[in-house]
Amino acid sequence: MPRSATYASAALVVVLATGQAHADVMSFKLLPNYSRATFKSDAPLETFVGNTAAEGVAGTLTLDPARPQAASGSVKVDMNLVKTGIDKRDADMRSKNYLDTEVEANRWVTFEVKSVEIAGPLEPGKMVPAKVKGILTVKQKPVERVADATVTWIKLTPEEVEAQKRFGFTADNIKVRARFATTFTDHGLKIPAILFYKVSNDIQLETDLTFVRQ
Repeated sequence: MPRSATYASAALVVVLATGQAHADVMSFKLLPNYSRATFKSDAPLETFVGNTAAEGVAGTLTLDPARPQAASGSVKVDMNLVKTGIDKRDADMRSKNYLDTEVEANRWVTFEVKSVEIAGPLEPGKMVPAKVKGILTVKQKPVERVADATVTWIKLTPEEVEAQKRFGFTADNIKVRARFATTFTDHGLKIPAILFYKVSNDIQLETDLTFVRQ
């Protein structure tokens, strides 16, 4: 083999080894007590808002801070635990006429991350805008959606970890805030009515999620 080819092969090995050394794919789980999800739809007389947090939200995330574009993960919301402030409305929302959450597969609204558009690597403490493409499933009806998001990598020192570990935080934590929209009809749902007025077909979804390294 010519000497130049040998040098080129050696250089390639070094580059690949260096890339592997810098790759640090991390697995995260959602920290329920510091996460929430909100659903909102407008009606002529009021805005219909549903909230859930703590045990009502679960999820996982896998990413390399140096290459966040390759991130994957999923989040699910237990619709049996979403509260709108009116018990009768909550019961109607979960009834057979709408979500039918007695069926286990209908109980969960899920979002599965498929790709992330984000500029450059994550830097500790820096909030970075992103577009997160994924599959939103409501009542077993999946649709593609894109969320406008911000992603923040929060690194803690050993001293900070010691002080915060009772709350569930670790040395590496990811904060994701996202908002996106869907419609009742896209998921095969009837448009609900408040009194005699139908709410808007549009649903705004917002999440404020905290993930901690496993």
